[in-house]
Amino acid sequence: MRCIEPTPEAAAGRSPLKGAPLADRRSRIRGGRLGGCIGVVALGLVLGACAPSRPRVPEPAPQHRPSGQPPVAMPRPARASSWEQYQVQAARRMVMANPANTYVGTVPDVLLAVPVLEIEVDADGDVRKIKVLRYPGQALDTVQIAIEAVKRAAPFGDVSRLPKPWRFAEVFLFDDNRRFMPRTLDVD
Repeated sequence: MRCIEPTPEAAAGRSPLKGAPLADRRSRIRGGRLGGCIGVVALGLVLGACAPSRPRVPEPAPQHRPSGQPPVAMPRPARASSWEQYQVQAARRMVMANPANTYVGTVPDVLLAVPVLEIEVDADGDVRKIKVLRYPGQALDTVQIAIEAVKRAAPFGDVSRLPKPWRFAEVFLFDDNRRFMPRTLDVD
């Protein structure tokens, strides 16, 4: 489809609008085929702006926790006297609350992913906010596995006597089976 067909003036090498009265030039632009072409181009730009701009993200791998498995009964958390104690207690609770998604013992030489989360808690140890400090280069679904593991393990215990800000970071060491161990518990 051609938007502009040559006029006899254009075929002769003369501009059809040059030297014509201003009103004549406007009417040829608005009402002629040029006006229709501008409308088609504008519509294309509007529809192009509605097209998705991001590539599709692959669906995350299925959770390793059996869907029918009930939540694990967690003991009441003890009051920690330092942030180091608190973080160890929180890491142990994450392992206890997620037995199918965790491993203990030796960390593999090559890890699948290493996401890092910052966990902000309120005075009672309930999770207020989780911020991802580091996304892994691969296996992005491990970030969501780590976030869900933190939520299952909460509350982590009273922090009202610990200095503010009431937040700590945890590094999740994922193996090839998408099981994790909190870095806090890696005592090499």
